[in-house]
Amino acid sequence: MNKNPHSVTGAESRKKTSSTSVSVIDRYGFRLNVGIIIANQAKQVFWGKRFHGAGWQFPQGGIEPYETAEEAMFRELAEETGLKATEVNILQVTPKWYVYKLPRPLRHRRGTFCIGQRQKWFLLTLKNPHTAINLSRLTHPEFSDWKWVDYLEPIKEVIFFKRNVYKKVLSFFEPQIAQLAETSSDALKPETSPL
Repeated sequence: MNKNPHSVTGAESRKKTSSTSVSVIDRYGFRLNVGIIIANQAKQVFWGKRFHGAGWQFPQGGIEPYETAEEAMFRELAEETGLKATEVNILQVTPKWYVYKLPRPLRHRRGTFCIGQRQKWFLLTLKNPHTAINLSRLTHPEFSDWKWVDYLEPIKEVIFFKRNVYKKVLSFFEPQIAQLAETSSDALKPETSPL
């Protein structure tokens, strides 16, 4: 059997402990959160398979009381993909926060009540396109596997209650993702010498 080089075995899986991690919940009951989209020059995005459940999603996580959104993004990036701040470029950040509600059975978790997530989204690219994302190096991986997918595929595959936010965020980032692909194709064009 061929093992996917991106995948991580169940034995390596651990839930992140939240005993020292307290996310900020706003006065409306929404957990402040960051979402991360890593794009490549083929108009593809990083797509992660969650360890706990069959779903796939973008990296995301809560903002802790002492953090800015950007600091939370870099922490979550390292925790969920193993990438360091020095290995990525921030291409764009959503100026607004996007909100989704959790289904009622999911609103009470780990002794905390929140009705959903309020998210600031970041579009990143790898500084070196050959940088390896290796989930097996992580102590407490969130994802068991990952792949590059067409940037519109996540809208079809993400769990239903996140779908509207994914549509809005990918629509907002679409011009920047398209520009990445154009830049890549321009770099591949042969140089023409003047006659």
